[in-house]
Amino acid sequence: MFPCAARAAAYFKTLTKGGKFSIVRPFLAFLNSQETALANTVQAKKRARQAEDHRQHNTSLRSMLRTHIKKVLKAVETKDKNAAQAAYKEAVSVIDRVANKGIIHKNNAARQKSRLNTRVRALA
Repeated sequence: MFPCAARAAAYFKTLTKGGKFSIVRPFLAFLNSQETALANTVQAKKRARQAEDHRQHNTSLRSMLRTHIKKVLKAVETKDKNAAQAAYKEAVSVIDRVANKGIIHKNNAARQKSRLNTRVRALA
């Protein structure tokens, strides 16, 4: 059932002692922390590790992108022209950086910059 059923069962027993812990969330976290890659060769295992590292890095970049876009939209919402322009300048830098790394497509980056710029210019 599970890749390491004996260890999972032992962990499950430690969680149920005293009955004061929620079992589901820690147990699922334990299962997710186990290596689930089906790689057999050394090279395949390394590629699986690298893929996971890259996925986490890309997720953080995508999160940073969304945060900077939200900062621009918030500044536009408050009708603060100077803050909106400053936030837009930072957002453009982040959008271009993320697009150059291939996290988003260059046309997506251009569309986002254009739409943000339209909103910032509407404040004038």
